[in-house]
Amino acid sequence: MNKKVVLAYSGGLDTSVAVRWLSDKGYDVVCYMADVGQGSDYDKLKKRALSAGASKVIVEDLKDEFAKDFVFKSLKAGAVYESQYLLATALSRPIIAEGMVRAARKEKADSVAHGCTGKGNDQVRFEVTAMSLAPELKIIAPLREWEMYSRDEEIEYAKDNNIQIDTTKKSPYSLDKNIWGVSIECGVLEDPWNEPPDAAYQMSVSPKDAPNKPAYVEIEFEKGVPVKLNGKKYKPVDLILKLNEIGGRNGVGRTDLVENRLVGIKSREIYEAPGGWILHNAHKDLERLVLDREILHFKDSVALKYAELVYYGLWFTPLRAALDAFVDETQKKVTGSVKVKLLKGVISAAGRKSPYSLYKKEMATYEAGDKFDRSVAEGFIKVWAMPYKK
Repeated sequence: MNKKVVLAYSGGLDTSVAVRWLSDKGYDVVCYMADVGQGSDYDKLKKRALSAGASKVIVEDLKDEFAKDFVFKSLKAGAVYESQYLLATALSRPIIAEGMVRAARKEKADSVAHGCTGKGNDQVRFEVTAMSLAPELKIIAPLREWEMYSRDEEIEYAKDNNIQIDTTKKSPYSLDKNIWGVSIECGVLEDPWNEPPDAAYQMSVSPKDAPNKPAYVEIEFEKGVPVKLNGKKYKPVDLILKLNEIGGRNGVGRTDLVENRLVGIKSREIYEAPGGWILHNAHKDLERLVLDREILHFKDSVALKYAELVYYGLWFTPLRAALDAFVDETQKKVTGSVKVKLLKGVISAAGRKSPYSLYKKEMATYEAGDKFDRSVAEGFIKVWAMPYKK
């Protein structure tokens, strides 16, 4: 009986080589591509996959679902891994793996495969999702099994087998892009002492080359979800892409992180998420206006855990669903507008307003109209200090 496998195919070096490798092992290879905003030429990639040995190529446009059901849930949670990574790649893996499983069942395949390395995070994300949703499927990880150990060896294999690739030894960056951002690694970036060259960045100009005058955007939220830019309503994907364009033009959204991978090693990655960081900062600023202190502070710990769950490949778990329920409760009054200032790589809030604002000028002011009862302060301080009084 012919073995059939659905391969999560990106069209890059690893997965293109994996098509031929799997075919040579006797598998009928069906390539699955999920469009989450990579900006790929899918006609070109289809031809590449078929020429490498695939029997069929499936392409699904999942951008809307990705934005609404993955990105915006993470945004509402405030999820940022190790303070600098907005999880663009990590968030895309569960929706891609879910689509891959769906395709495997439709194609009556007995296996699924991916092109993740044996020491990266994505292997965990793909496989845990597949195991959670379809434990009957066999999982194949070519990069953990074949005899090639470097990208240069893969490039030579591709040349020897007439596999079309874009990667060259002169341009060795590994990129993963979607609507929420781009992850960039390999090449000179593997030395954490090296400053990232401007050529490595994909979505933004260098802050030094950004305009000298600030750009302002007003973002309107409803229950924690961004719905309007500068008074105009946008669909989720379009809103993110518009902010990517504006933010990229002003040099915002770059991070350079030596991070702790799930498998226990440290890696150096650079990330770009111009629209993501604009939305994250604006959302946080609106929360500071409308949430009480205890909710706001506790939610920070939830945001940390949420980010870890996403990073660790644990999207389809009871805990993530339970945290979403908590987050949604906190977002009921996260409605209002934030005016954001962008200047040469810096994002700052220039104003915020909400019908649910807990800020009361008459309580905060030091000018005429102050209604704060100063007489209660002394008693409050004495009680507060009581446990520490010698």
